[in-house]
Amino acid sequence: MYFNSKGKEEVTYDAIVIGSGISGGWAAKELSEKGLKTLVLERGRKVKHGEYPTANLETWDVPNRGKLSLEEMKHYEKQSRTGYTISEFYKHWWVKDTDQPYAEVKPFDWIRGYHLGGRSLMWGRQSYRWSEMDFVANAKEGIAVDWPIRYKDLAPWYDYVESFAGISGQNEGLEQLPDGKFLPPMELNCVEQKVKTKMAENFNDRMLTIGRTAHLTEPKHNRGTCQFRNRCMRGCPYGAYFSSLASTLPAAEVTGNLTITTNAIVHSIIYDEDTKKAVGVRAKDANTLEEREFFAKVIFCNASTVGTTSILMNSKSDRFPNGMGNDSGELGHNMMDHHFHVGASGKTDEFRDKYTKGRRPNGIYIPRFRNINKATQQKDFIRGYGYQGGGSRQGWQRNVKELAFGPKLKESLTHPGDWSFGLLAFGEILPHHDNKMYLDYDKKDKWGMPTVVFDCGLKENEMAMRKDMMNSAAEICEAAGLKNVQTFDTRYAFGNGIHEMGTARMGKDPKTSVLNKWNQIHEVKNVFVTDGSCMTSAACQNPSLTYMALTARAADFAVSELKKKNL
Repeated sequence: MYFNSKGKEEVTYDAIVIGSGISGGWAAKELSEKGLKTLVLERGRKVKHGEYPTANLETWDVPNRGKLSLEEMKHYEKQSRTGYTISEFYKHWWVKDTDQPYAEVKPFDWIRGYHLGGRSLMWGRQSYRWSEMDFVANAKEGIAVDWPIRYKDLAPWYDYVESFAGISGQNEGLEQLPDGKFLPPMELNCVEQKVKTKMAENFNDRMLTIGRTAHLTEPKHNRGTCQFRNRCMRGCPYGAYFSSLASTLPAAEVTGNLTITTNAIVHSIIYDEDTKKAVGVRAKDANTLEEREFFAKVIFCNASTVGTTSILMNSKSDRFPNGMGNDSGELGHNMMDHHFHVGASGKTDEFRDKYTKGRRPNGIYIPRFRNINKATQQKDFIRGYGYQGGGSRQGWQRNVKELAFGPKLKESLTHPGDWSFGLLAFGEILPHHDNKMYLDYDKKDKWGMPTVVFDCGLKENEMAMRKDMMNSAAEICEAAGLKNVQTFDTRYAFGNGIHEMGTARMGKDPKTSVLNKWNQIHEVKNVFVTDGSCMTSAACQNPSLTYMALTARAADFAVSELKKKNL
């Protein structure tokens, strides 16, 4: 039985998209542009592109130079331990842990932003293609299950989404990091160029390139170019970096086919036992708690990995007593992320006559160089990692302990400090059935929704990899002639990479996976999942570009199947 305060015809669409972040925005754009009347349901508040309250403020424009009081920080205990600064400049993008609690069997740093545009306003914007070796690795090594697709299936869709989103970068001709459709790259600074040169002289298995980032270096689609302010996390009024607010949602809106409903917390998907299809979704109004239903022929789940999986788990029926699409028992399992907080750094006394102009919102990238071929095969671990990082020169903010006060301190801070260079590794985490999330139906949040419990941790392969991630970073810094090289391996908890994925994985066999090669739920063909939950393995590259490509591909297929009356 369906309930709604409005007539069913008023809340019926061709397609419903749950979530408005990176993948949800793409789903909305593609479905709307292909002629489908599309409803986007966003659990958070409405945000309008360009109206970012702190985008142009300085530290003296906000209370306490942006620092929150101890009392207010009590609302962000878990959000703040991630290393991201919760301040007056950013707090409106982060959820309050006190409103939305979750439990951890092992530490899990779940970073959330509930508002129109989601984490597309807060992401790091590094955009890399996956390679053929990433899609075949599971099958080759007998890990988890095989991907049902290969690189060739996504290559044209990588072309497609790069051309629209605007990715700046440099083609390098590497097997493990396919080239793309790039805008002009940002420039390396002097110390980065030196490290690049020294690496070429000392290594034949690794190289350095500028980061491939979703920032416009030339105008595109009514968006301005990057102003090198490096205030991206506040929201970019120029639309210079890719976000759903600046890019995909406006493209969907101009079609006249898009409807956006904010403050709509989707509880579950409605399944029809007779047709064996989903017919709509149940949602709660975040302000009034009124329950409503919305109906559609096709549903795209893009609420982020944990959000989508929670919705599917909540979507129980006689046919799916353990959650929609969970015949395999894999829903909620195989959680992955990227492990990091390990690397090395060093300094140089060269280039004292050089400085940088602006604040480049990008760093360098050293692509994976382990377990590429027989020559690079490691005995202690499989898969690999890449490095992000870069070079910078200390400014007046540095702490000179020997000159802690007085005129000498003032004089010293009128000149730039030394150049330094650092490498931070991002490594692949293997899919394991016992790395999981599940729902606690006894503990509810303020909206009456069950809360999430995480039980995830690093395994032997990742721990062995971390040693090599640290030692190789030091090796690169030393080969570049840097001084005072120091290594680090600090706290990492699952979720901290902000790349949680894998809990509703794609696969060839419905007995071992949730989704097929088109991102359809095996048993419910008109429900598509194209956010991070669909991933079968994690690779070591940032995954957001792959989410975009998978979403565009799935939307194209969904519309084609609708026209054939197969959905």
